[in-house]
Amino acid sequence: MEFFAVNGIRPKRLSEETRLFAYESLCHKYGKMTDEAPYVALDGAVGYEKMTHLGKYDTAIRYIAERSPIRICAGELVSGAATLGLSIHHNVPAAYKGKWFFEGSISHLTVDFETVLKKGVNYITEKAEKSLEKYRGTEKEAFIVSCLSCLESMKIWHGRYIEALTELGGYEDNIRNLERVPFEPAESFYEAVQSLWFTFAFLRITGNWPGIGRIDHLLGDYLESDLEKGKITLDGAREILAHFFIKGCEWVKGGDYISGDAQHYQNIVLGGIDEDGREVTNAVTYLVLDIIEETGISDFPVTVRINKNTEEKLLKRVSEVISYGGGVVAVYNEETVIKSLVSYGYDEREARRFANDGCWEIQIPGSTYFSYMPFDSLQILQKNTLDCYSGKVVYESFEELYGAFVSDLREHVEGLGKWRRSFFEETDKRIWKKTFPCTVVSLFERGCIEKGLSYLEGGPLYNITSPHIGGLPDTANSLYAVKKLVFEDKKVSFEDLMDALRNNWEGQEDLRRFAMTKYSYFGNDNDEVDLIAARIVSDFADICDSLSGSCGYSFPAGISTFGRQLEWSPSRLSTPSGRKAGEILSGNFSPTPGTDFEGPTSIISSYCKADFTRTVSGAALDVMLDVSAVKGEEGVFAVSSLIKGFVRRGGHFLQLDVADTELLRKAQSEPENYQSLSVRVSGWNARFVTLDKEWQDMIIAQREKTTT
Repeated sequence: MEFFAVNGIRPKRLSEETRLFAYESLCHKYGKMTDEAPYVALDGAVGYEKMTHLGKYDTAIRYIAERSPIRICAGELVSGAATLGLSIHHNVPAAYKGKWFFEGSISHLTVDFETVLKKGVNYITEKAEKSLEKYRGTEKEAFIVSCLSCLESMKIWHGRYIEALTELGGYEDNIRNLERVPFEPAESFYEAVQSLWFTFAFLRITGNWPGIGRIDHLLGDYLESDLEKGKITLDGAREILAHFFIKGCEWVKGGDYISGDAQHYQNIVLGGIDEDGREVTNAVTYLVLDIIEETGISDFPVTVRINKNTEEKLLKRVSEVISYGGGVVAVYNEETVIKSLVSYGYDEREARRFANDGCWEIQIPGSTYFSYMPFDSLQILQKNTLDCYSGKVVYESFEELYGAFVSDLREHVEGLGKWRRSFFEETDKRIWKKTFPCTVVSLFERGCIEKGLSYLEGGPLYNITSPHIGGLPDTANSLYAVKKLVFEDKKVSFEDLMDALRNNWEGQEDLRRFAMTKYSYFGNDNDEVDLIAARIVSDFADICDSLSGSCGYSFPAGISTFGRQLEWSPSRLSTPSGRKAGEILSGNFSPTPGTDFEGPTSIISSYCKADFTRTVSGAALDVMLDVSAVKGEEGVFAVSSLIKGFVRRGGHFLQLDVADTELLRKAQSEPENYQSLSVRVSGWNARFVTLDKEWQDMIIAQREKTTT
């Protein structure tokens, strides 16, 4: 029983029982069980059809609490399970007369687990009771009543687990550990892990996909106290925490899921500083890395906050885990992220609390509504600025062309802002339109109960909607190619270049080859093109900042594709940089496949010429490393050096993955032998064999350095 690694053999620290539990979970045992009960039926609910939408929601949550299957895995150390299959599909798992209750639920957030651990769910109930008195007789009363109903449902679900564990026998430790939490504050490391898991599982079984956030910050003090008192050993703590990760694989089902079966936004953040500027890194930080290193579990993608003072021990440990492959561990440059938040108006103490939205976009955990609006800048250039290469528009200089592009970019982003304003009854007064209920998530977001408003109706302290520019390297490459071909090298006239592009380079193969091979594009540390990319970032951020608040939300800039380069490819035209129509191009803020020839250091250098204090929502760089580059102590040192360089140069978010295209092609043809092979996609990991073939081919292409 070995856990797959692209490079090297994974160590063994966990007990054989725990390793078997992990292996069975990764091999679909519990995911297949979950599919056996897709939802609870609401058909027996008296008066259901006459209920308000919120009343129907409360009934659904109560039925889930009362009737969902109880699952207790043999030998589990933490209890609770999201056992309804429809939850896996991002839906509230309830149906009335065969019709799903909601076609949607909440993700892209990290909830307030800290209050649960330190004050307990009963504290949240007391808050709701006070708010009920405050809002009684107002339109907000129904939401607070819903909060209290969902809290009662959570107690019912909790009681069913205590009863089931008691009836089974042999789970005395689980019962003792679960009796108080999550309703009372956790008093030990074991209780804290159980409290965190049970709350997370309740959110999941009601259809939501929350991130975990800063798990070492949440659990570190509990472990330190227990170690000092001799109540636990590090080995014992590792076993308990491993069960948290293993239980998180309960939705692993195998099969074909387009973008993979591990995309549930339950990301974890490690390290960095706390609100007071003190280093968070502790024993839990290293236990998490131990567990990931040994099991290769990729369902909780981990991002480590690195700064200039990060201890060498942690850098080495992070690099060691990265070297096994799978892309499970990524890196934030903490200083850049905090600086970007403070410059955007966040209090510095609050900024230091940052985590992510369950992917990699930045937010303040437990306090933030977050959504993003992705768009393809390459198509704006091709179809708006260059008018589909019709020949009807002519630019006399590069600056004229660039200015027209920025104008078109502004028009598009302003359109996104106008669309977001439609979510309000009255934008100026910030009165949100009523939307589908999401009370369970609202319980665990600061501000919702106090304001009497749900997560989707302005309840959280921060309400963020972020335009995310995609295709940015391809846009920069295209602008650069026009600048060189037409205005500087005068290889071709503007009109003739448009004609060649309109005809998809037909009959112009020599010119196409020249465009592809003569110039050094983004990712090769070429200032000429890199500074065009950096200029686009700055101008895009200016546009977003000018709209912040006017659309009813904060409007920070972000850079991503999240795999949409595959979705966008059929609509893209040929590019001035020599690419033909329909090709799959760059992901996130990473080089276009087949254009980076100078190695990872040059990729990082190109990326870091942009000012990422302006991209408050985030900007991801993907770097693929050859297996040969990460072998042994020298390989670990090389990875560590790349991370240091990334931080020193002012990067934002770095995803390193170990590439072996031959192995990936073998996994395509023999999927049964590579069930746990993980690859980093974009803020999440996927078991490679659960990606559909288009996604698999895209992942392989990103790891190859070939050009045609």
